[in-house]
Amino acid sequence: MDFDMNNMMGMLAGMQQRVADMKAAAKDLKVTGEAGGGMVKVTMQGDYEVISVSIDEGAMDDRELLEDLVRAATGEALRQVKSETAAALQKLTGGLPIPPGLLPF
Repeated sequence: MDFDMNNMMGMLAGMQQRVADMKAAAKDLKVTGEAGGGMVKVTMQGDYEVISVSIDEGAMDDRELLEDLVRAATGEALRQVKSETAAALQKLTGGLPIPPGLLPF
């Protein structure tokens, strides 16, 4: 079996395009993490940018509780983005194990 460098380069170029498409699609992904039964909601894009924070008036009475709820809602949004990104990466790579840091996202 001969090694075909042109075929390998073509495969890499195709992978780069799919990675670029995936990064662009991440901007369209929006998830919302909630805490305190919905008292605090954090909406985040797939590129990890927080685009909105909603705080119920009742949560503002206790500063420590509010801080915990914001942290929890943000953590939930982050988990959702990571989960969606991992699923997209699995689809992109066909399940091949890709070492962390190899792809540019």
